[in-house]
Amino acid sequence: MTTMRTIMDATRAIIILGVGVVLFFGSKMGMQRIEEIDPLIRNLFGGISILYGSFRLYRSFKRDY
Repeated sequence: MTTMRTIMDATRAIIILGVGVVLFFGSKMGMQRIEEIDPLIRNLFGGISILYGSFRLYRSFKRDY
C-alpha cells in the first residue's frame, strides 16, 4: 500500500510540475493557446503549480504516512 501511494504521489507531482513548466515556457515554444492567456495569470498559476508540484514530490519521497 505504501509503494502504491508513493507512485501515485510522484505521478501527481510530475503532472503538476509539467503544467507549471508548460505555463511558464509555453509561449516560448509557440503554443498558441498558452500565448492567449494573460501573462500575469499565466505566470502566477505556473509558479503556484511548480511550488505545489515540488511539495508533492518532496512528500512522495519523504513517505511520512
